[in-house]
Amino acid sequence: MCGIIGYSGERSACSVCLTALANLEYRGYDSAGVALWEGDTVQVIKAQGRLSCLRERLGQGHGASRCGIGHTRWATHGSPTDINSHPHRQGRVTLVHNGIIENYLELRAELETLGYRFVSETDSEIAAALIDSCYVRSGSPLEAIGAAMERLEGSYAFAILFDGEPGVVYGVRKGSPLIAAVDDTGCFLASDLPAVLGYTREHYLLGEGEVVRGEGTQVCFWDRELRPLSKKRITAEWSMEEAQKGGYDYFMLKEIHEQPRALRDTVLPRLRDGLPDFTADGLPEGFFRNIRKLNIAACGTALYCGMVGKALIERLARIPVEVDMASELRYRNPILGENEAAVIISQSGETADSLAALRLFKERGIPVIAIVNVVGSSIAREADYCLYTYAGPEIAVASTKAYSVQVAMMYLLAILAAGDKGVEEAARRSETADLLRVISLTPRVLEMYDQIGRYAATLRDAHSLFYIGRGLDYSLAMEGALKLKEISYIHCEAYAAGELKHGTISLITEGTPVIALATQADLLPKTLSNIREVKARGARVLLVTMEGLPVDDTACDEKIVLPAVDGRFAPLLLVIALQIIALNAAIVRGCDVDKPRNLAKSVTVE
Repeated sequence: MCGIIGYSGERSACSVCLTALANLEYRGYDSAGVALWEGDTVQVIKAQGRLSCLRERLGQGHGASRCGIGHTRWATHGSPTDINSHPHRQGRVTLVHNGIIENYLELRAELETLGYRFVSETDSEIAAALIDSCYVRSGSPLEAIGAAMERLEGSYAFAILFDGEPGVVYGVRKGSPLIAAVDDTGCFLASDLPAVLGYTREHYLLGEGEVVRGEGTQVCFWDRELRPLSKKRITAEWSMEEAQKGGYDYFMLKEIHEQPRALRDTVLPRLRDGLPDFTADGLPEGFFRNIRKLNIAACGTALYCGMVGKALIERLARIPVEVDMASELRYRNPILGENEAAVIISQSGETADSLAALRLFKERGIPVIAIVNVVGSSIAREADYCLYTYAGPEIAVASTKAYSVQVAMMYLLAILAAGDKGVEEAARRSETADLLRVISLTPRVLEMYDQIGRYAATLRDAHSLFYIGRGLDYSLAMEGALKLKEISYIHCEAYAAGELKHGTISLITEGTPVIALATQADLLPKTLSNIREVKARGARVLLVTMEGLPVDDTACDEKIVLPAVDGRFAPLLLVIALQIIALNAAIVRGCDVDKPRNLAKSVTVE
């Protein structure tokens, strides 16, 4: 989940690297560093902390370099220190790395017998030494990379400089993302498009095990067998402007306000004559007709989207759905059988645990549908069918619009599956019309921003908070609690409202903040009873409900009333309110909204 950049060309490599790393810092910000060809030597400059620390250390020098690599780190192996920062240099090899080398201890012991000595705690330095040992034997950077790939276990994307080849940058990927890009001044290697969009939209996607060599405006590719490879150049649909804040104080705030557009862009192209149609995505007609069970695997926010999807698909299509944390799925040896299918949900399409779950399903012969936001990502390429969500770039670490479009995709799949299972067309048309109506109402929730945000002032000194809800509200409670935890650092737990009395209600004391979600009309009486249970024990309750629901004001201290929709579609409105609460709580507590501590946007390690 680190960010890497490489450049060779006419521009200042130092300037290119710093600009690119600023656009990649959402991938990690424990440290940053660059390695620059200066004359006949490679100079490594790196610093613990944010990119600003590296800028200070670089000062005004290094502008003459025309080739270099850079890195912004989310620490995995080794604490965030100067020594553990990237780039790492061993012998005649300097590299930056995104991923994890799983057999690094075995390799370290072997390399130490060859005379290598290591100064860091990282697996990346071991990779540099391994490539150097292969380079010493072959004298060829390409052959050294190929030989090292045979030995490395785990995931990696490397950008590499080899002594003896000034002005040349090499790259290789396995399990971690890497792109190559070109403009009229030179070539770039990067973890993600925002790193290069300020220079060019023309880029190449590297496949598993593929190697790239860049020198000036020339890029060459090889497959995992080191055979020359011809690759198609792609033009990115995102502009640099889309990847910037657009006048908002925070990326997260901008992305919250982009949700109505993202929802329309994702849903409308997939409607034909008032019904969902995935023909253009390649999903076969009647896909769900013989499916007897659906398996959903995801992580974090995407997992909570999967829980919403479970409720919708089971209710509309009557297909049993099992939802798994992708990080746990492989280790419980799941029982999978005939006529089953799987859905993998991932914003980045590079989430390592979700990618591992996908591969498990495919090994067992289970067809996999991927729901991802990044075109050409690993999960997108390896799935049998890929349904892209058109959220555009999401830069803030805390996911907002990516979650909403994933949920919208689950509605479309549920309605499609219902048709395959024989549900009448009129009912499916009604569901689709309701989905479009709720999307049209999302701007009304955004218009309530100030009203919703004011509640966050009461959380400035909060130490602990509870979200409660039933049914779909419980799934949203988990997403709301995650948002609040990850950006405001308030300890927060989500509970099914009926479960509190089975033990956890002992934690409710005078003044404990509770956010109660009540948008499900059929569950409202029981939910209100649960709210009164915590209110009677001194909780300070914010109730989030909908117009038209009979809610007694005595059940809460404050209330937010969202536009009226059928409870099945409440998540698309409710989540916006929960995002606004989390954002404003982080602001009043002085937290870094877009870059919460210890987190990175794309989790490409297990």
